Amino acid sequence: MKQIIFAGLTLVITATSAWAHSKAEETVPADAAIVAAVDVIEMRFDDPMRVTAFTMTGPNGDVEIERETGMDPVTLFRAMPPLDLPSGGYSVEWRGLSADGHPMQGSFGFTVAN
Repeated sequence: MKQIIFAGLTLVITATSAWAHSKAEETVPADAAIVAAVDVIEMRFDDPMRVTAFTMTGPNGDVEIERETGMDPVTLFRAMPPLDLPSGGYSVEWRGLSADGHPMQGSFGFTVAN
């Protein structure tokens, strides 16, 4: 009986791990942060993520972003916004492929108050 319970628990733990997807654990700036300036946009993932699309919108519309991180799967994605972003609210949206190949997406926002 103990062997059956152990086998069942092992199957549940293995299946749960297999269904897990990468997710953004931390962003810079943090979601809903109020900052004086932004020199880098970062997203940390718990597993490698291939970020396939990355956009940032501000008070004047779309913002040109320079990706520092290429298209390889990474746990740290970095992009550089233009210097001296004007005051206002910004939103970042991203899409990617997690380590297990599933499409993922997310967003976060922050406010520049300078």
